[in-house]
Amino acid sequence: MHPAPSPGHRALRVAVIGGGPGGLYAALLLKRLDPAREVTVYERDAPGETFGFGVVLSDETVGGIENADPDAFAALGEHLVRWDAIEVVHRGRTLTSGGHGFAALGRRTLLSVLHERCRGLGVVLRFRTQAPPAAELARDHDLVVAADGVHSATRAAHADVFRPALTTHRCRYIWLAADFAPDAFRFEIAETPHGILQLHAYPYAPDRSTAVVEAREEVWRAAGLDRLDERAAAERCAALFPGTLRGRTLHGNRSRWTAFRTVVNERWSHGNIVLLGDAAHTAHFSIGSGTKLAVEDALALAACLREEPDLPAALAAYEAERKPVVRSTQRAAHASLTWFEELADHVAQPPHRFAFNLLTRSRRVTHANLRVRDPAFVAATEREAGIRPGTPPMFTPFRLRGLELRNRVVVSPMDMYRSEHGVPGDFHLVHLGARALGGAGLTMTEMVCVSEPGRITPGCAGLWSDEQEAAWRRIAAFVHSQSPTAALGLQLGHSGRKGSTRRMWEGIDEPLTEGNWPLVAASPLPYRPGVSQTPQELTPAGMAAVREEFTAAARRGARAGFDLLEMHCAHGYLLSGFLSPLTNRRTDGYGGPLAARLRYPLEVFDAVREVWPAERPMTVRISATDWAPGGTTGEDAVRIAAAFAEHGADAIDVSTGQVVAEERPALGRSYQTPFADRIRNRLGIPVIAVGAVSSWDDVNSLLLAGRADLCALARPHLYDPHWTLHAAAEQEYEGPGAPWPEPYRAGSRRPPTGRTDAPKPRLSL
Repeated sequence: MHPAPSPGHRALRVAVIGGGPGGLYAALLLKRLDPAREVTVYERDAPGETFGFGVVLSDETVGGIENADPDAFAALGEHLVRWDAIEVVHRGRTLTSGGHGFAALGRRTLLSVLHERCRGLGVVLRFRTQAPPAAELARDHDLVVAADGVHSATRAAHADVFRPALTTHRCRYIWLAADFAPDAFRFEIAETPHGILQLHAYPYAPDRSTAVVEAREEVWRAAGLDRLDERAAAERCAALFPGTLRGRTLHGNRSRWTAFRTVVNERWSHGNIVLLGDAAHTAHFSIGSGTKLAVEDALALAACLREEPDLPAALAAYEAERKPVVRSTQRAAHASLTWFEELADHVAQPPHRFAFNLLTRSRRVTHANLRVRDPAFVAATEREAGIRPGTPPMFTPFRLRGLELRNRVVVSPMDMYRSEHGVPGDFHLVHLGARALGGAGLTMTEMVCVSEPGRITPGCAGLWSDEQEAAWRRIAAFVHSQSPTAALGLQLGHSGRKGSTRRMWEGIDEPLTEGNWPLVAASPLPYRPGVSQTPQELTPAGMAAVREEFTAAARRGARAGFDLLEMHCAHGYLLSGFLSPLTNRRTDGYGGPLAARLRYPLEVFDAVREVWPAERPMTVRISATDWAPGGTTGEDAVRIAAAFAEHGADAIDVSTGQVVAEERPALGRSYQTPFADRIRNRLGIPVIAVGAVSSWDDVNSLLLAGRADLCALARPHLYDPHWTLHAAAEQEYEGPGAPWPEPYRAGSRRPPTGRTDAPKPRLSL
């Protein structure tokens, strides 16, 4: 029995371009929800023709199908293969993690079930038929669903409206299949003379499995895979992965090597034309199936058409519902594909750490939920890392020179703009003292300016006078006396071209209305042309003077009692301005190639390192990318980090951006950590990860995976000065990594809350 259409809902003539799973399922649902609709699907291939082999569906997607169409669910359920283990084959060793939960079936089987269901409902299926252009269909149909794939002709024809962004990535991959079914999702790593290749394999039938082989473009070419036909490529790939294939053959299905393309559209609809599935968006196969997203799109589109009063409202609701979900999936997919692109940076890790790193690469699987899924696997990983039983990774100590930090949590530098004439007062005493009492291993000051003209705003703190030194000494003494195992770090910097501006809440990066002071920078380029002041290019004499200001401030910081010094070479301030090719246009020995752009920041670092006590560590904060064309790249950041490490930096604090006003950062959870990961694992030097790291679960995951040594958090510490101690309480940890101050010890357990377990009614009358 068909559900009745909603009141006032009129019948629609619907054309669906593309007979893949997403298009077919949309047609099925639209017809089922309103049998009066005329629904036609155009598919250029024959019914049995398709690319690929198996399709992975999540439990949520399967549940959505069950709710929307029990008959389709029942038909699919007969063919679903389920498993819950992931196996990682690495350097001859296989590690297994359970509790994950997957379901898959053959792509041809899925299409066959959907074909049968569509026919049973009266959907017209036109195979071997090229669909007319969407604009033509739109003239005599009420709705046109463009499910025409990653190379969508509809999207291309209306690119001015949909405004797509297409990004082609650095790996080549090929879809193959094997005539056996592993009992787990398997990743196998092949280290060859040409480079690293990886296998993603999973069952989709009792005796069939999909095998995706992937490699960096340069590895693919060096191995000669670009010169092989389908059969030869399958034979070569089969020989690369003995741990999984064990001599079995691989075969193709119109298989060819391709580079993954991420598709993002600003808009998903144009009049009565709407994009669905890969036409609207793509997400890398390493975190799941594009089919999953397409099926979920179809469910949402059908529901919105049923719930909303008219077509424009329905398409707007569909886009509003699906876009945030897809963006989140694409962020996770990008993290995953980037991890595989940089696989060479991770293969030398110990086996359990490597497997844990692989499992948590997208940030959707974390330390906490992996402990629930497979506690034995996590425990083995922690043992391998030397972590004591019952100790979360974040509460393990870490040593930098003569300084041992009690845990891996850093209060990130945050400008407070509360100083008077550069002198920190009671606000800073309370602000920094509270966060040190709150459990963090290292509490950093805001950027402390080395001179009055080097301030960002009139409210910035400084360290160029005796009065300022005395004020900082008072704060350091409080921290060390009241939280004896806490460390206090000093960040030194000079604003460069980003100075003489208002306080953040008065207008960030806006120039002062009065009382401006002259600025200096690597080159005479304003931060915001037409708005910001144009700085003077720093002369050799000026460079020497600024260098002396840094060393004088460092001496004062040492006398004041700071445990660690960080030099600020990020975010477009003076030293950062020398590093970026977008802000350094000098023609002398301090401009041009990266080695020359590094010259002055390294001179300042060397001068500061010479006067800073030898037993106390120094770190450097860098912007690992400018998020702008022609700017600093992730590869440049590795070279910058290596140069500072060679000059004695004990750790690199890896931030990004804020160098040019026209930046376009790829924001998201832990979005800067891949840059820290690359530096740490490529150079083998300690790194501090920062950037939207918001939960203790994120911190534990990043540390145990070996992506960072320390994690710096800013906003969470503004929300909760005792963030670290509360993280310990929530994880039921009591130990030296999170000591509660004696006056606060009574609050070391989470307070009870109101009852939520009242008896539920047993009878309904």
